Amino acid sequence: MTTVAQLPKLPPRAPDSHKGDFGRVLLIGGSRDMPGSISLSGMAALRSGAGLVTIATPDVCQPIVAGFEPSYMTAAVASDKDGRIAIAAIERVCQLVAHATVVAIGPGLGQSSDVTELVTTLYREVPLPMVVDADGLNALAARRDVLPTHAGPRVLTPHPGEFARLTASDGPPPDRIATAKELAAQASVVVVLKGHGTVITDGSRHAVNSTGNPGMATGGTGDVLTGVVSALMAQQLAPFDAARLGVHVHGLAGDLAAAELGQVSLTASDLIRFLPNVFRQMT
Repeated sequence: MTTVAQLPKLPPRAPDSHKGDFGRVLLIGGSRDMPGSISLSGMAALRSGAGLVTIATPDVCQPIVAGFEPSYMTAAVASDKDGRIAIAAIERVCQLVAHATVVAIGPGLGQSSDVTELVTTLYREVPLPMVVDADGLNALAARRDVLPTHAGPRVLTPHPGEFARLTASDGPPPDRIATAKELAAQASVVVVLKGHGTVITDGSRHAVNSTGNPGMATGGTGDVLTGVVSALMAQQLAPFDAARLGVHVHGLAGDLAAAELGQVSLTASDLIRFLPNVFRQMT
């Protein structure tokens, strides 16, 4: 069992840098009922240093997603009658993937047979690094046979309920480190098992995060983490390193926010507001 203590660091930025040097993040998610989730991911990716961020989201909610933040781009894709991404969107999504450095999928997608087919197809076939969260994980749980069949690096970020579905278990794992490492090793992925003392593992190495607080137990904070980790990978950090640093940064932003606002009133968007303070501390 190998533990890892020292946090990775982002490389310094050259004076003549341009936005293309810091990666292109494609985020796929949102639905008519949940446009905010993927928007939080997009804003977090920008605040975590990604050079360019594009959100692929159903056409029915694209104006709402675009209205959250002028600094990311949006792409409207085909939707079903319930406002979720339809399988007909896959050609357009693949066109967007061709211009990306990192892909993240899941926040706000909702659940349907089309969503399951879209997620599992991209998971299997896209060679780029990919973060899978939220309803992306639910899609994988519906087709657990695809977990080890991916075409490129994968970071899965389940909370305990999603982890139980991915592993077909009855409840929270009795040994979080051991079971997270087992899934990571079996599927050849990085697993971020969220919760108090979030576990990050690639199946051989692991780290347990020490930042964060109970105020972060509120809707949307996981979507913020998706954006943070995606942006760090876009800036050339390896998936395990990006996950470790991302979880630390995410939790520390929550700690700074709670120190000023209190835990009870903390919201996911507060974490995004405090990300610049965290990154400034770390340079």
